[in-house]
Amino acid sequence: MPGNLKQKFPKRDFNKINQGENMTPLEKELAKMKESIKKEMRLIYKANMHIFDWDLPENDEKASAKAILQTMQEALDELKAEILEK
Repeated sequence: MPGNLKQKFPKRDFNKINQGENMTPLEKELAKMKESIKKEMRLIYKANMHIFDWDLPENDEKASAKAILQTMQEALDELKAEILEK
């Protein structure tokens, strides 16, 4: 992000969203969407766990869960890097 944009849009901690009138439009939208985004992430995880269960007759669920979560984290990290490079 170019320096002048960093000054206009300071880094905000969206885990500590403002409440009420002081919320920015982004914070308001995130407040509306946050639970939906979390549910979608769970659905992706559960769908992949079902595939592992179907494809592996004696699936080690703990090992599969760890592998899926690690892969999801890698994907998030890659997406984050792509977006922050712009």
